[in-house]
Amino acid sequence: MTHGPYTHVSMSIDPGERLRIGISFYASINRARARVLESGRPYLVLESDEADVTVSTTGAGRVTADDLDIARQIFNAAARYLADCERLHAEHAQATESAA
Repeated sequence: MTHGPYTHVSMSIDPGERLRIGISFYASINRARARVLESGRPYLVLESDEADVTVSTTGAGRVTADDLDIARQIFNAAARYLADCERLHAEHAQATESAA
């Protein structure tokens, strides 16, 4: 089954709980960028035609040890995502060549 690209956004509001928003990109991310503002605050942005997601420091303040931990988790997850995409792309290309 093939699906067209889409972005899924969900919001969960439960009494006594914090609001929870989920954004899933099943569309091409048009751009991923990271910058440091003049104030010294770093940020990371993932952009698609339907949504943007921005990640920055806690409370938009100074970089904390927790911010460093999250940045490392993002880095490691992105590296794994890249490796998985490269592997699956190569497998698909090899299977396509074998079928031809």
